[in-house]
Amino acid sequence: MHAIILTVHIIACLMLIGFVLIQHGKGADAGAAFGGGGGGASGSLFGSQGSASFLSRASAVLATIFFITSLTLAYFSVDTPGKAKSVTESVPTTEQKVDKTPADLPELP
Repeated sequence: MHAIILTVHIIACLMLIGFVLIQHGKGADAGAAFGGGGGGASGSLFGSQGSASFLSRASAVLATIFFITSLTLAYFSVDTPGKAKSVTESVPTTEQKVDKTPADLPELP
């Protein structure tokens, strides 16, 4: 179960990164007004409104999936009986004996 959720989480994460990088910023519309192009194929591929609404909706859906899988993975990572609560508790402790300082060393003030 954990592996399936983790796989969905990673796929949603990578797709969300891709969709965010594909989107145009708010200032991109001003550049298109001065001859930056922007017609043609985008109108037929994504509809008459362009790619902004499709990419925005897809990003919102992927963000929702990302948050749900994040919360689910956090829920499953709660410690279970028998596991150490901390890294320091899982390390075996050894005590070292400290010998007295040798007689040939001077004492510190």
